Amino acid sequence: MIRGAITPLITPFTDDGDLDLPTIASLVDWQLARGTHGISVGGSTGEPTSQTVAERIAVMRAAVAAIDGRVAFLPGTGTARMDETLELTAEAAALGAAAALVVTPYYGRPQQQGLFDWYSTVAREFPDLGIIVYNVPIRAAVDITPDTVARLRRAHDNIIGIKETTRDFEHVSYVLNACGTDFIALSGIELLCYPMLCLGGVGHLSCVANFAPEPVAELYDAFAAGDHERARRLHYDLHPLVDAAFIETNPVPAKWVMHQLGILPSAHARIPLAPLSQASQSRVLELLSGSPHVALPTAA
Repeated sequence: MIRGAITPLITPFTDDGDLDLPTIASLVDWQLARGTHGISVGGSTGEPTSQTVAERIAVMRAAVAAIDGRVAFLPGTGTARMDETLELTAEAAALGAAAALVVTPYYGRPQQQGLFDWYSTVAREFPDLGIIVYNVPIRAAVDITPDTVARLRRAHDNIIGIKETTRDFEHVSYVLNACGTDFIALSGIELLCYPMLCLGGVGHLSCVANFAPEPVAELYDAFAAGDHERARRLHYDLHPLVDAAFIETNPVPAKWVMHQLGILPSAHARIPLAPLSQASQSRVLELLSGSPHVALPTAA
């Protein structure tokens, strides 16, 4: 079931910064009605570092209840601490997740042996749960090498894939060459979603899917159906949407767009993130004004 467009869902908050769990259900329904193939929570787009472990578990439970077995659930369960990572991964296993996305432990900048030991610990603790390595060096300040991924693949049957959130496009090629093309490769970089499929990837997690799920899902569907011309066209259609989504730190722009569309009651992102600036709001409106996939009001 791990394939296609897996939306890395934003975490909804109230204007006061509290978790807005009821909105998770409406967002999941909105996503699935528009062709999304899977749901993820707890990744970078979900602001996990500004939540407690208990809050992250509450979000996971709300998402699973809303999904109700309709598509794959792929939660992010990694943190910079092993005890928290194990607690979150245990919850993912109990909830029947298709696999757990475990980010490289951030800030500490572990060596490659440290990364191997880290993932080995998680894999041994949950032998019946698929573990997907989440490589995001721009946020974690560490890049797991293809050789380390290959070592993990050989050592643990349940280390089944990687989410590549790196612009080093050679990285995934070396990973798949070393691990085999049956190793699950997911793109976490928007404009590499289509190229990743060409290399043998099975899908993508795109922040843009939070406010424009149809073209993100259709790109995968077109590729899977062999319609490469349409897939390429959608890839280029997504350029202005990607520029809008990353005009400031993710997920601030996406939340603002979703609020403008009326699908998110509040655009609140927890500190240290700030609200989208007025200049960026104007630029987002310009970027999306000609898109056939997003219909925003003409004024913020």
